[in-house]
Amino acid sequence: MTRSALAFTTAISVLMLAACGGGEDKAGQEKAGAAGGASRQTVTTAVVGQSNLPRTVTASGSVSAWEEVPVGAETGGLTATAVYVDEGAYVRQGQPLVQMNDALLRAQLRQQQAAVQTAEANAARDDAALSRAQELRERGFLAQAALDTALADQRASRAGVASARAALSETQTRLSQATIRAPVSGLIVSRSVTRGQIIAAGTELFRMVRDGRLELDAQVPETELPLVRAGQSASITSSEAGQTTGTVRVVTPEVNAETRLGIARVSLQPGSALRPGMFARAEIAVGARPATTVPTGSVLYRNNRAGVFLLNGDSTVRFQPITVLSRTDAQTAIEGVAAGARVVVEGAGFLNDGDRVAVPQQPAQPAQPAQAVQPATK
Repeated sequence: MTRSALAFTTAISVLMLAACGGGEDKAGQEKAGAAGGASRQTVTTAVVGQSNLPRTVTASGSVSAWEEVPVGAETGGLTATAVYVDEGAYVRQGQPLVQMNDALLRAQLRQQQAAVQTAEANAARDDAALSRAQELRERGFLAQAALDTALADQRASRAGVASARAALSETQTRLSQATIRAPVSGLIVSRSVTRGQIIAAGTELFRMVRDGRLELDAQVPETELPLVRAGQSASITSSEAGQTTGTVRVVTPEVNAETRLGIARVSLQPGSALRPGMFARAEIAVGARPATTVPTGSVLYRNNRAGVFLLNGDSTVRFQPITVLSRTDAQTAIEGVAAGARVVVEGAGFLNDGDRVAVPQQPAQPAQPAQAVQPATK
């Protein structure tokens, strides 16, 4: 073999070895890539739970008096000489509110008292005359006609006593009505009488809230009205008067045909800053209901649709749309996912459908029952 042929053969061998070596390296790299896989996002998960969540019905309305009592004058034509209370005062039953000029009534009272005494004296005289006439008649010294006259006089005298006493009672009643008193205990919310005013009979002078009790006329949608019952507790909130508590007193049986709202009358606790006419909102506790719950941190919104990422058996995730029923800072009640499924909590915001994730080897914590439920807002 010549020198040129030997060089050509050596070059060919080197090229073949290089080609074989490069193929082996590329195959090894592809094998290593397949064995290692793409990088995974580390996430935490929780088990979808089933809990009995407290349920509330939200309603709003105006504050009104439990029972408004108008206070008026029973006797008229007298002048108000004193007004003892003003709006905002709390009065007791029988407490004087207005004093009217009763000088004339007191004079009439003294006159009626004297008339009663006169009638009683006449009656005593005629009783004695009748007794003597009966005695004389029994002895035969008096005619029957005279006895009949004495008997008639005695009856007339007794009738005179009764008439005088009735007149006295009327005057006493009118005199007592000259002092206008509170018919019930309660809060004075309006006053329309001033000192020096001549008061006509039947004129309304005050308006009271009986016992100072207020209630909220909460307007409830007809779809939720069957859930509200008397005796249920409620939390009342007002932007002007703060927060207080109350109890449903009655649910009216009628629904407004135009608004489709019913009325639940919620009695308010005494001492609140609420006043008649104020606007307030009520959250009525209507009992617990079973609900599927997930951690609130697992709920995402994609394309304006709420959903969670479900963990599949092959460590991939899938976005599942859900319906949010109620929510707290910790837990959210949902529909659309079965209890027992695993949802991604931490790291869910960085995932897409089909991503493969890594889950630390630790027991997954099931969703805990919520302590208070608020209406869901997006």
